[in-house]
Amino acid sequence: MAVDERSRLAKLTEPSTPRLPRSRLPRVFALTVGMLGGLVVVCGLAAGIGAYHIDLTDILASVANRLGLGGAALDTVSESVLWDIRFPRIALAILVGASLGCAGAIMQGVFGNPLAEPGVIGISSGAAVGAVAAISLGLTFLGTWTVTVFAFITGLITVFVVYILSRSRGRTEVITLILTGVALNAFAGALIGLFIFVADNAQLSTITFWQMGSMAQATWWKVLAVAPCAIAGLLIAPLYARRLDLLSLGERPARHLGVDVERLRVILIIVVALLTAAAVAVSGVIGFIGLVVPHLLRMAAGPGHRFLIPASALGGALVLTAGDLVARTVAAPAELPLGVLTALIGSPFFFWLLRKTRRKQGGWA
Repeated sequence: MAVDERSRLAKLTEPSTPRLPRSRLPRVFALTVGMLGGLVVVCGLAAGIGAYHIDLTDILASVANRLGLGGAALDTVSESVLWDIRFPRIALAILVGASLGCAGAIMQGVFGNPLAEPGVIGISSGAAVGAVAAISLGLTFLGTWTVTVFAFITGLITVFVVYILSRSRGRTEVITLILTGVALNAFAGALIGLFIFVADNAQLSTITFWQMGSMAQATWWKVLAVAPCAIAGLLIAPLYARRLDLLSLGERPARHLGVDVERLRVILIIVVALLTAAAVAVSGVIGFIGLVVPHLLRMAAGPGHRFLIPASALGGALVLTAGDLVARTVAAPAELPLGVLTALIGSPFFFWLLRKTRRKQGGWA
């Protein structure tokens, strides 16, 4: 390795190296504050807007009352709508959106490609197989948790199968991992089609609704179900931001700088599996959050993962919460499936991104 290249790479590991270039700090600060403020505003709107309107002052009074800060309790109907329907839905949208956004940022870092997202290695389709199987076979031995548990378990199993099949001589090549994921996605699609074939009309309706993704069935129990995996993944992922930055230089330079690339990939794929499988299990298949959000933030503030990973989680929470608000109000009293809405918006963006990436010959935007 040339001397000048060694010195350039060595500087990346110096403790005194600034986490972000000074020129980007104002932009990063503005983006973070803007997304936090936007999330607060959207949560307030989502809590108040709907078939049963609740004023913002009443919402704040009810929250203050529950926290013991002296606020007045609302009437029984308003309290029930707020605490049993809307707040669980908002909390679930935040957790699912944050999980999908963070998982997307990790996947794009691991694969070194802005077109990567959690579905690439079959997590979403694997979880869908478990959910569809539980519905079409009429399994209820875990009560209302049956579909969620099956989806989570099969999502994790799919990831480990993909990883095992893509290993060769103790290493995992990115292209092999992607191709294995494509094959598993196709196989999962065939299984889903088979289960749909044997399902009755009532089960077909449930399967269709689940596959399109929705927050309509949100409860505090579902929030508690997804929270441990989501929180664990969101706390672990930023710890590997530095190593992802080094991996973006290429596998060989990253190894020269002390990064165990294989171990890094295994850990981060497990984190992605936890985040995505838990999210899909409680909300159904919701696409493009993990693709669009990290890429937009990368375009706005650069590719540094110290900012990109937590910002993608925050951006995912904001986008999905806002999307859920639109999905349940734009066609009221009917509710538009959330997965359909994100696909309608995300698909054109994906085509634009693909065209832009091809122009740059696969480089980062």
